Amino acid sequence: MAANKKRRALVSVSDKTGIVEFCKDLEKLGFEIVSTGGTLKTLVENGVKAISISDVTGFKECLDGRVKTLHPAVHAGLLARRDIPEHMASLDEMGYNTIDLVAVNLYPFKKTIEKPNVTLEEAIENIDIGGPTMLRSAAKNYGGVLVVCEPADYKEVVERIKNGTDDMTFRLSLSYKVYRHTAAYDSLISSYMQQLLGIEFPEHITFAYDKAQDLRYGENPQQNAVFYREQTARAGALTSAKQLWGKELSYNNINDANGALELLKEFDVPAVVACKHANPCGVGTGKTVYEAYMRAYESDPVSVFGGILAINGTVDKDTATEINKIFIEIVMASDYTKEALEILESKKNIRLLQIDNITAPRANTAYDMKKVYGGLLVQQYDNTLLAGEDMSLFSTPAEVKTEALQNGKTKTVYGNGVVTKRKPTKEEIDAMLFNWKVVKHTKSNAIVIGKDGRTTGIGMGQTNRIWAANQAIEHAGKEAAGSVMASDAFFPFDDVVHAAAAAGITAIIQPGGSLRDADSVKAADEANIAMVFVGDRHFKH
Repeated sequence: MAANKKRRALVSVSDKTGIVEFCKDLEKLGFEIVSTGGTLKTLVENGVKAISISDVTGFKECLDGRVKTLHPAVHAGLLARRDIPEHMASLDEMGYNTIDLVAVNLYPFKKTIEKPNVTLEEAIENIDIGGPTMLRSAAKNYGGVLVVCEPADYKEVVERIKNGTDDMTFRLSLSYKVYRHTAAYDSLISSYMQQLLGIEFPEHITFAYDKAQDLRYGENPQQNAVFYREQTARAGALTSAKQLWGKELSYNNINDANGALELLKEFDVPAVVACKHANPCGVGTGKTVYEAYMRAYESDPVSVFGGILAINGTVDKDTATEINKIFIEIVMASDYTKEALEILESKKNIRLLQIDNITAPRANTAYDMKKVYGGLLVQQYDNTLLAGEDMSLFSTPAEVKTEALQNGKTKTVYGNGVVTKRKPTKEEIDAMLFNWKVVKHTKSNAIVIGKDGRTTGIGMGQTNRIWAANQAIEHAGKEAAGSVMASDAFFPFDDVVHAAAAAGITAIIQPGGSLRDADSVKAADEANIAMVFVGDRHFKH
């Protein structure tokens, strides 16, 4: 039979936002509307004179709707090049019509897998096949087909058709959106299956992110920047924060805030983390949020100015009053009392974020990534604290043995545990654990000293360990005496121990593993410092 030359629009959507109005506008412009399943029902019930896809293909939907648009009548109508006479002749010979506009959005796979206790079968049934196929066919032939995958574009498409401004640049932009959209959709599916199969590092990897916001600039004003969020929601992540007050976050705000949030997750007691440039500058714990804040503030009253606070509890009136005495860029907390919000909102330049489940642990499937030019570094998050989470390390003498070196000399090798003559006291053990959590999230080379549930000095980002130690001791001043030291990696020499002894530090926690560990142990014994080797290091670059 002869092909119908009337312009056709094929419409099949899961998200029906605006679709009725869009199709009515297309009808006014002379389009015949072809549709499927639930979309067809919605259109007809709302006065659109749509016809079924079966009227175009000549066969009924089958396999519970799995097959309805996978037919030559559809894909020939989409892929036929209007500028190639042989293509158009083939359509006429087969009795098919061109399809001039496609409006499709896909089965809600993301919403499905986010449901509690979703089954694999349910997830699989929400993988769209026909939708992406139609979109990709239409997008490939964008010169002849207007392809719309986002309801937000309906209005502009109608206006451009009316005005004759649906030019090749516009059509290409719609085609681009399709491939971007289907790539993200496929990435989400593959990531879901990767997680189910327990594949940690696949041969090929893709990640789907949605734009969260445009940023005024990046690290520096001459750099453009955007913030993207993962498509799958992460409990306790910065991307799940609700901003209650203040202007939009900047690139540096987001990066710094994430550093504070990462450290906060280490604590299961009331804790406050003060951060500058993604490094902790003061950390405190206590029986209450107020006590924890005061300890964090007193750790470094100078550096905390203009910093970021992460708080794993409810900010009350007294805490808010103290916070307001200085300039703070951002406060992130589990919640705020009404009185606290009134106090904090009196300052226009502060930003207030509320994060549910703020200390929720990271998902096992989350990656820690660093972009390098031309590539991507991907690793597991550093989710451990102590080797084997073994608390007996603090009371058990380390195994000591001698190993031969290639030059004929020997070295003393220490296992994990107490390596000095003196064991740490309970108070020192508490301080060791506290400092170890902090040093884990401090840029290397890192040394943290502290006591009584607070840091007293932090040295970070140095090119050698003694500089980091001296920086921490200098910051602590008189508070160094009686403090405990944590080092994110081993001591290459005994100079750090000598510096610690001179400052009055009483105990040290470090990974161990240096060729000269025996020198550091000897220096600690001479100064009556208790020292524990824990095995795991926590480099953070």
